[in-house]
Amino acid sequence: MVRQLDDATDMLLTSLLVADGRATLKSLAEASGLSLSAVQARVRRLEADGVIRGYVAEVDPEAVGQPLAAFISLTPLDPAHEYEIPATLEGLSEIASCHSVAGDFSFMLFVRVASPTALETLIREIRTRANVATRTTVVLQTSFERRAQPADTPR
Repeated sequence: MVRQLDDATDMLLTSLLVADGRATLKSLAEASGLSLSAVQARVRRLEADGVIRGYVAEVDPEAVGQPLAAFISLTPLDPAHEYEIPATLEGLSEIASCHSVAGDFSFMLFVRVASPTALETLIREIRTRANVATRTTVVLQTSFERRAQPADTPR
């Protein structure tokens, strides 16, 4: 289980790394008032505890040929196999995220593809692999996206 942040300094360091995953230990030390070695130890502990799961580059989807985004809601045709669905779909690179949800559907996928034709092909593949009914909502424009921030971080 991932440790919950309960220390203001860890929250600050985490917030700074969310804002800039390439922040140097020196800049983190200056912002937090800690020594370089203390910051390094805290960041390593945050990584080891699973609070920081990794560092990624944010890429413009259009630049990599995936301008079309959509949400696909899934309803299993055989409820006995409902919780096998994520494992069945995990290998499809177009699926950015898969969420178990409450409500009318069992799972919600966020996908990125090159075109409407590619979306249709992906939907067929999802239906076949997972034995599900789907409902798709195409994203016209994303006004903003946020990454997780520690709750007590001033904005």
